[in-house]
Amino acid sequence: MPEQNEELTFAAFVLSLATTAAVHFGDLADPQSGKPAEPDLNGASQMIQILTLLEQKTRGNLTIEERQLLEQVLYELRMRYVAAASGHTPPAES
Repeated sequence: MPEQNEELTFAAFVLSLATTAAVHFGDLADPQSGKPAEPDLNGASQMIQILTLLEQKTRGNLTIEERQLLEQVLYELRMRYVAAASGHTPPAES
């Protein structure tokens, strides 16, 4: 939980939702066992839907940087979802 003097930013909020999607994709190991988590495409899809809703409801109210971040995160998650749903793994990012 952030300290009282730390403000939660829109970017931090979007990135926390993207991190949750990464957990659902199985990108992060289970913190207790250290083993990779099983992918949950339904959970990942739900996070994409939440971010899409956020994009729709905040349209016209974001800074350019916030809008670009949200669009980029959504693009990457959607591409990742399509690849995972079709059984392909995306190329590693450099």
